[in-house]
Amino acid sequence: MSGGPPPGTITFGSDTTCSLDTCPAAWSILGYRPSLAANIVFAVLFGIAGIAHLYLGIRWRSWSFTIPVIIGCVTEIIGYVGRIMLWNNPFSFNGFMIQIVTLTVAPVFYTASIYVTLSKSIMFLGPDLSRFKPQLFYYIFIPFDIVCLALQAAGGAMSANTTGSNQVGVDVSQAGLSLQVIVLTAFIVTFADYMVRYFRSGRASAWGWRLTTFFAGLTTATLLILARCCYRVAELKDGYSKGLIKDQTTFIILEGSIVFLAAVALCFGQPGLGLKRESIDEQKWEMDTSFTSLRTTDQRKESQAPIV
Repeated sequence: MSGGPPPGTITFGSDTTCSLDTCPAAWSILGYRPSLAANIVFAVLFGIAGIAHLYLGIRWRSWSFTIPVIIGCVTEIIGYVGRIMLWNNPFSFNGFMIQIVTLTVAPVFYTASIYVTLSKSIMFLGPDLSRFKPQLFYYIFIPFDIVCLALQAAGGAMSANTTGSNQVGVDVSQAGLSLQVIVLTAFIVTFADYMVRYFRSGRASAWGWRLTTFFAGLTTATLLILARCCYRVAELKDGYSKGLIKDQTTFIILEGSIVFLAAVALCFGQPGLGLKRESIDEQKWEMDTSFTSLRTTDQRKESQAPIV
């Protein structure tokens, strides 16, 4: 078994004739047996991240942000369950299909939350500084996100009909990932342009730690997801037969670790932290100021009233 599979051996597909008892893991489509410990750790970590986002969503009632992020965390967990299935049997067709579809599309849900939240941020900070209506951020980028999701999911599903030599499924997935890189880059450039205009206006001098933490979290998550998408494009460049897809260490670092860190960064990018809290504090300050002003006026009237 030191060489390639003998004629008649099916190493990938629903009709595979291989298992760990009959074939070495090197003959599998990934070329290795996924680490059980790493995949359990990632499944648990994304579970913790999902619970944290659920708590923050309930606390701040920021459901348009929270629900897509939680869906992304659940999708990641399912993906790592698929990789655990591949540890049990590297030739498991179901395990491969589960992990290739779910882990490929999961970050798309994170970017959907980012697009909506940063659009709301412009409305909060100063829509007058934007070159176009803030709503266009999700009118344009969310549909592109859906297209990216559809292409990546379809490409992964089409892998059911490929053994690595047929590039159709790979090409469709890569098109979705490449489009996501382009859309994310365009989004970053567009929002960076707005932030430059905002800082030049001098309004950022009134920022508190909440807004600073909020934007730092969103920026970090966006850049991490962009880096991960670039890795996945490079990974699929050579299809399933060779290249980065055969390197487990790179996958753990540039897929699992980076996406998890993005999920953590989004905890700090919660709109409830940066937008709702700041607006509540501002309203409270305005109420306190109005009350103080009213009280001062009343005291002045009392001092000026004639003594009877």
